[in-house]
Amino acid sequence: MSTTSQKHRDFVAEPMGDKPVTALSGIGEVLGKKLEDQGFDKAFVVLGQFLLLRKDGELFTEWLKDTCGANAKQAGSCSQCLKEWCDAFL
Repeated sequence: MSTTSQKHRDFVAEPMGDKPVTALSGIGEVLGKKLEDQGFDKAFVVLGQFLLLRKDGELFTEWLKDTCGANAKQAGSCSQCLKEWCDAFL
């Protein structure tokens, strides 16, 4: 599990609450701003999209790349983060 970032570990360790979109692993200030501009201002809103895509990591990473210009590494990191959060809390 040492391949995940501290940000990733922090996110999946506790309930999501009202965390900003930038709390998601792989989402920094630039991508966060692009997501916010499209209405995805909170982590739970991005989680909603992940769930709408039936927790399909491949579909979600493609959506994230198309929506905010994330690269494959960023999108994969965010997808894995949400998947692990769902496994822990849903």
